[in-house]
Amino acid sequence: MITEVVAALIWQGDRFLICQRPPHKARGLLWEFVGGKVEPGETKPQALIRECREELGITIAVGEPFMEVTHTYRIDRALSLFHSSIVSGEPQLLEHADLRWITVNEIDQYPFCPADVEILHELKLRF
Repeated sequence: MITEVVAALIWQGDRFLICQRPPHKARGLLWEFVGGKVEPGETKPQALIRECREELGITIAVGEPFMEVTHTYRIDRALSLFHSSIVSGEPQLLEHADLRWITVNEIDQYPFCPADVEILHELKLRF
């Protein structure tokens, strides 16, 4: 069984948003893209809009998919990353320990979750 997961590649100029997982969760204090599991009956964009509202208090517009990867933690996860932009609100720390706007050149300064490694490599190649 594969769990569908979505994440947002939220751009602000040449910077994109990364979030630090809380210390008490799995992969605590590693960095990631905001997102989460697709619930039954949701489309991927609907799930991403919900997750951004729950985790950051923002409303986003979901754009084109950037890429999809499959990663196994305890279960197989199919992660779909979408280009996104903030429609309203300022990102708030509702669930994360920290957040940063970084450039592609700053990626290597942050320890990311294993599932994001392939995505980060692709970002470096494309931007």
